Amino acid sequence: MKERKFWGWGYADELLTDNEENNIDKRIADTFQLDSVNRIKIPKAEEIELPLSRIEPPDSLKKFFSEERLDRLNHTYGKSFPDSARSILGLFPAPPDLIAYPDTENDISDILDWASSNDIAVIPYGGGSSVCGGVETDVGGDYKGVISLDMKNLNKIIEIDRESRTALIQGGILGPDLESQLKTHNLTMRHYPQSFEFSTLGGWIATRSGGHYATLYTHIDDFVESLNMITPSGLFETRRLPGSGAGPSPDRFAIGSEGIMGIITEASMRLQDRPIYRSSATVEFESYQDALNALRQISQSALFPSNCRLLDSNEALLNGAGDGTMHLLILSFESADHDKTLALQRALEISLDNKGLYEPPKEHSEDSHRSGSSGNWRNSFIKAPYLRESFTRRGIIQDTFETSITWDRSLDFIEDIKIKTSKVIQKITGKQSLITCRITHSYPDGLAPYFTFGAYATPETMIEVWKDIKLATNEICNSMGGTVTHHHAVGRDHRPNGYDKQRPDLFNKVLISAKSTLDPKGIMNPGVLIDPEGRSIQNWMT
Repeated sequence: MKERKFWGWGYADELLTDNEENNIDKRIADTFQLDSVNRIKIPKAEEIELPLSRIEPPDSLKKFFSEERLDRLNHTYGKSFPDSARSILGLFPAPPDLIAYPDTENDISDILDWASSNDIAVIPYGGGSSVCGGVETDVGGDYKGVISLDMKNLNKIIEIDRESRTALIQGGILGPDLESQLKTHNLTMRHYPQSFEFSTLGGWIATRSGGHYATLYTHIDDFVESLNMITPSGLFETRRLPGSGAGPSPDRFAIGSEGIMGIITEASMRLQDRPIYRSSATVEFESYQDALNALRQISQSALFPSNCRLLDSNEALLNGAGDGTMHLLILSFESADHDKTLALQRALEISLDNKGLYEPPKEHSEDSHRSGSSGNWRNSFIKAPYLRESFTRRGIIQDTFETSITWDRSLDFIEDIKIKTSKVIQKITGKQSLITCRITHSYPDGLAPYFTFGAYATPETMIEVWKDIKLATNEICNSMGGTVTHHHAVGRDHRPNGYDKQRPDLFNKVLISAKSTLDPKGIMNPGVLIDPEGRSIQNWMT
């Protein structure tokens, strides 16, 4: 098995070329008017100091645990900017004491029973791709130890119901393995987050993951038919149904719970036939308002394109999808049942009515979505996490944040966020920053703006600078009536100035009460979403 990076995204042997690294140096020097750019050396695992494990599992459970150095390093952080920054700097003051690798639901129950009885925190771990502090193991000194519970051994499709077009799937399965197993049945779940290669079904459900598809079925919520969640108080099991009006949904209660109630071990998931018909085109707009109008009308037309992303001119330029003069609307349609040419034509008519310009779509090709402006953007999207790591090694912050808002406020909302974020970064760093925006998902009633920014810092200051910017953007999105996160979960990083203010007070009491019932000792992922009652939890953001 290939070795994962403990300091960044992907595998340890997946590094940028010398030419790519030199281009990044030049780009940074030009952007921030620097004479030279220094790189932090990639850390070596054997050179990093780790505290000794504080806990010893009973003999009956020892076979499930590891305290190997690389295991502990890989399970300390997720993949956010500060996670990568701390890893590159060799800062691992609070790694997990042990990593658990259970094989069955019963194993998980036994581990949780032992942890509850011994005041040990448990951090559920799927692929470790969290970008919001969702798997961090530094929970403070209020526990006798910390376990990272890795789900990689529960990674199978248990059964497929072809007639109902569903499958019962274990929570630890990674995205590529899931799709490869479904492909043999000509099925797909059609859920592709950017983290697809290194994230799991259970993680998608726990974090209310948003997929690559931009309309209709955008979140994992839409695919969950039923699920099992192992809690410290027992099995939380929901009934497999296509729909139900029986009270508040127990499925919806578990979806987005981020591991604070228990561990999602398996789920019955709704599937789709694999698409064979595809049509795509790219539309250019001189006016951003016109582009938003076209996007809104397409989103309200019931055409439901699979890709319907709007890149502002600077976002298009930075991703090699345009020359920086025009805003780009990337459109794609797909189906397993019928040709989508007519749907694309109608979307292009709507775009034309809003002053959009486009080349006539080329004849259907199975790979049409991988070429031209759409293909350039797609390739840049996939490579973005690898590039961010290289910027981090130079002390430069390159990061994103996303939100959502209704159509009636969309233009002013986007422009105000750009202005306010730019002012904040200027105040914090003393240097200007370019804020770009892409609309990743759209709905009949609103849209999800996704912002990218760069900020100057040094290896010595980058973590604190990032924290100041993050707290500011949390506050900006929340104070303007948007959500603090559209599809990247809450974790620990989105709580201060964000989710803690966005969440209704009475709902907070409901969550605390529910956690006290399912997790009476408060051991499950403490500090994520809420603080368990009676516990003092560490959050480095505050």
